[in-house]
Formats: sequence, C-alpha cells, structure tokens
Amino acid sequence: MTELSAPFAPDRVLPPGETILDVAEERGWTQAELAQRLGYSEKHISQLINGKVPVTLDAAQRLERVLGSTLDFWLALEANYQKHLARLEAEQRHADWVPWLEELPLKDLMASGAIEKQRVVDKNKPGLVQACLRFFGVASPDDWRAHYGGMEMAFRRSREEQCDVGAISAWLRLGEQQAEQLDGPKYPKYNRARFQQALNNIRGLTCLPPHEFEPQMRKLLHEAGVLLVLVPAISRAHVSGVARWLGVSRPLIQLSLYGKTNDKFWFTFFHEAAHILLHANSKEEKKSIFLDDPNAAHTEDPREHEANQWAGNILIPEQYVERLSILTSEAAILAFAEEINVHPGIVVGRLQHDGILPFATVLNRLKQSFQLRAAGHGG
Repeated sequence: MTELSAPFAPDRVLPPGETILDVAEERGWTQAELAQRLGYSEKHISQLINGKVPVTLDAAQRLERVLGSTLDFWLALEANYQKHLARLEAEQRHADWVPWLEELPLKDLMASGAIEKQRVVDKNKPGLVQACLRFFGVASPDDWRAHYGGMEMAFRRSREEQCDVGAISAWLRLGEQQAEQLDGPKYPKYNRARFQQALNNIRGLTCLPPHEFEPQMRKLLHEAGVLLVLVPAISRAHVSGVARWLGVSRPLIQLSLYGKTNDKFWFTFFHEAAHILLHANSKEEKKSIFLDDPNAAHTEDPREHEANQWAGNILIPEQYVERLSILTSEAAILAFAEEINVHPGIVVGRLQHDGILPFATVLNRLKQSFQLRAAGHGG
C-alpha cells in the first residue's frame, strides 16, 4: 500500500512585509520614512511588515505608487501568505479532530473508493480527517454530528443493531453520491401512478438473469422518477436496504450488495418500494429514513409490517398463499412458480420464511445468486 503523495507545502511563507522591508532598505529608507511616504503611521508600518495587518487593496495601491511593481503583485503576496496561514490552521484543526476517525468505518470507505487507500498511522490521520470531511461534505466533525445526528432522529430501524451512526451515515452518503450523479433537471418528476405500474412490470422481470432485468428495471424506475442506487454493504451498518426522500420530490431506493440470493434481493427491493408508495403522504413522513434488514427477527414498527406484507403480496399474490403448504417438492415449486410468473427461488424463500421448508434444504439450488453493478445509471 503506497503513501499518498502530498502537494508541496512549505513550512514557512514570508509575509509581504518582508518584501516591503527589503525594497525600502535597498533604497536606504527607514521605517519612519517609508511610513511617511505611504501615508501610514509608524505603528501601522511595523504591523504591516510583521504580518500583523494584511495588505489591503488600498495598501497595494500605495505600495505600487511608492515601491513599484504592480497592485496584483502585492495582492498576490498577501493572498499566498494568507493561504499558507490558513493551511497551517487547517492542519492543526485536522490533527485536533483525529479522534473523530474512530467513529467512522475507514476500511469500508477505502474499499469503496470513497477515500484513497493508505495506512491508518499517526502521520496520515490528519489527512484522513480532511478526506472524510470532503466525502461527507461537511466542514467539521461537529457539523457532521449535527447533520447526521439530526438525521438519526429520522431513522426508522428494523433491528436494534442499527445504532452505528458512523457506519450508517457512510453507507447513506455513498448512496447520496450515486444519486447526485443520476439526478438532475432532466430527470423525470416522481409519478406515483407510473411507479405503481413500474413495480407491476418489474415483478415480471424476476425470472430473468441480472444482465437482462437490471437495465429494464432501471429504465422503468427512471420513467417513474424514482432513483435506484446499489451500494456495497458496510457490515457495521446492518442495513441491506433503505427507502428515503431526497427533499420532498425525489424518492430513493438504496440496496446493498451482499451477494444476495434473488429471493432476498427481490423482497428487499419491493419492501423499500412499499415504503415509497405507502409511507410518504406528507412532508413530515418524507423525512423518515427506513433502514431495513430482511434478516431482522422482528420489528414493532407497524409500517415495517405493512411493507413486509405488501412486498410478500406482490411477489406471491394473496389468492395463491393457501397453496404454499403443499409445495414440498421441486416439481411442485417449479410448476407453481411458472404459473404465477416468478422465479422459483422466490417461492423457496417464501416457503422458508413461512416455516414450510427448512433453511437448510437441497431446494436452495433453485435460488439464484448474483451480483449487480454498484454504479447506478439512469434509464
């Protein structure tokens, strides 16, 4: 693993006053005479030479007339000096903020490419602080806590383990970055009726392999004004899917890439879609961020139960549910799946969820394992 190459950053940059003093001395002028020529007090000249006061536009104009060179030259000296001071101050702040890194999933962020890979050693930590601030788009750890701590109030968790705000916020931010690349003024506005129709059409894609269903799925969602992003999982987040609104007009479905079997993938997708359809009837509801994990043992949130039921019903409609108990052979499952036009792996997953089949069964071979592309794109 290579070290990050840093831009040239000198330890010391001379204030403009050093140049002012050099030119005055070359001409044999004392500070008192220089002050008189510039129309400043001797105290002000002393402060200017020692970098205690800046070279203002007025000062640059006077220096141009008295010492020569150009107004831009004197202003540039001051700008470079101020940049140097600001860099030193920032480096000190970043060093002071190093403990913040303990709250963040650095290895996951490096693995995802969000920040550049490097060793997490003391000399690199201030730089890592700066990289993480840029990733989250915040000015300081306190601003990060204010933003994501405030956002935490909107989290609707499906399991108690979803309490690592650093991991969750990192995963959400990765999704936001993908969404920012997709969204724009030309992206269609959200249309609820079109979204409902898109979901019905997407259900018909479950029998297809990923390279066939994914572009069609994205196109249908794009036309309905719904963003879909696929983001690698961050283990400490314990989240496999999220439904949220970016503002009040742009719904986002974000799914992690666990290397899921297709039964879990499709259930998670339709579960998140249910939150968009059913639980966004007001501006206040649209502030909710539903953090979901289909592996959660239970949840007391009635909206989670409602989303579970909706997802289950769209995949296997209610009128067919009573027949599930007799589906104990591979042939019966295949025939049933073909009849209702879903992938047989989805049927196996439902049978296991309902306790009709054990989770350890040879019928798991009917499920399809796949990975989808992490980088989303519009239709």
